[in-house]
Amino acid sequence: MVISIASGKGGTGKTTVACGLASVINESVYIDCDVEEPNGHLLLKPGILKEEPSYKLIPKINYESCDFCNKCAEVCEFNALLNLKSEIYLIDELCHSCGACTYFCPQKAITEANKENGKIRIGETSNNILFYDAYLKVGEASAAPLIKKVKNAYKGNKTVIIDSPPGTSCSMLESVKDSDFCVLVTESTPFGFNDLKLAINVLRQIKIPYGIVINKYDENYYLLDEYIQKNKLNLLLKIPFRMDIAESYSKGELLTETIKDYRIMMLELLEKIKTEIVEKEYV
Repeated sequence: MVISIASGKGGTGKTTVACGLASVINESVYIDCDVEEPNGHLLLKPGILKEEPSYKLIPKINYESCDFCNKCAEVCEFNALLNLKSEIYLIDELCHSCGACTYFCPQKAITEANKENGKIRIGETSNNILFYDAYLKVGEASAAPLIKKVKNAYKGNKTVIIDSPPGTSCSMLESVKDSDFCVLVTESTPFGFNDLKLAINVLRQIKIPYGIVINKYDENYYLLDEYIQKNKLNLLLKIPFRMDIAESYSKGELLTETIKDYRIMMLELLEKIKTEIVEKEYV
């Protein structure tokens, strides 16, 4: 079972929910895909057992075969290749390692070479959560190849919690695709409401089932509730805006260990997700 936790904007409490869910699952796997700013380790406090470099594949041109037909630049959706007629110039920071240039080259003049794009860390917490995160190398413009690597670093059958980067860009898409279910974390603010709608639109297009968690819930902001009710969206949980939750989080504490009813909320959330996944499988 793979459960991704995403949000349309940063600061909604996505990582808090992801870490909370991972902590109430027996022998879970937590993968932090926010490779530009991973922070799940601050709450889970894993012991790091291994750190290794990550590499992405970039095109390598064989100029003895290349006739500068420009096909490689035409098929590159990320504008990483420029045909200078005497050279195929690669902006490797823009390369997404999709392999399209290699596949479509009529002269078979392109092979692929490794380039380091970050580091992956593997660890384990004191309560047996397997932990994975990654750091994108400074200057790298594309996070997607490293996200793919850290997701694929775990090979096993345990329940996996994917902590997605915020937003609705290709980094979020790479993180949540292949999930059995996605939890969208939002907040009772106009910004949270707007970005939730963007995230819902993304998940509908890639056909990932989803439910909504409202963090820092404020009943006075009624527009979000109205939207959810009007569109019959799957509201999984409301987490109240409370001082004890804010204080514990600000100390870097895992809320399921410090606040009893927060742990109960995460257990209830997990059961609802399981029900959604089972219903999906048998529809």
